[in-house]
Amino acid sequence: MAALIREMTLDDYRQILALWKRTEGIGLSESDNEMATAAYLQRNPGMSCVAVGHSDQVIGAVLCGHDGRRGYIHHLAVAAEHRRKGIAKQLLTFCFAGLKRNNIPKCNVFLFCNNHDGHAFWVHHGWAKRADLYLLQKTVSQPSVE
Repeated sequence: MAALIREMTLDDYRQILALWKRTEGIGLSESDNEMATAAYLQRNPGMSCVAVGHSDQVIGAVLCGHDGRRGYIHHLAVAAEHRRKGIAKQLLTFCFAGLKRNNIPKCNVFLFCNNHDGHAFWVHHGWAKRADLYLLQKTVSQPSVE
């Protein structure tokens, strides 16, 4: 059975969180709780998606959004037993269509330096590393814990 790609909803959250937790290379933080995910989906309607297999089981997911200038991909994951079937590419195609509808010309993805499989995936699909940039981050407030 082929996967159905559809818009992510908050009703998918528990299945998506379980998928992210069992996927190597995905780093979760306080920004990935249900309330923060709901806010992200509300700010970026129609951009994040899931792949659904047999019995409405989520077998792939990706968060996608933009800041008005650049797009961002977060937590692209496909269940191990469903990889190498084009599902990740389908998820990204959904995301890119959303970015295009919003006139966003470029997209960025954050990747842990030790995620070698993830790096190979992104390079294989035409993504290039920017050697001229650093990622710097500062905590400005502590989100409430659910």
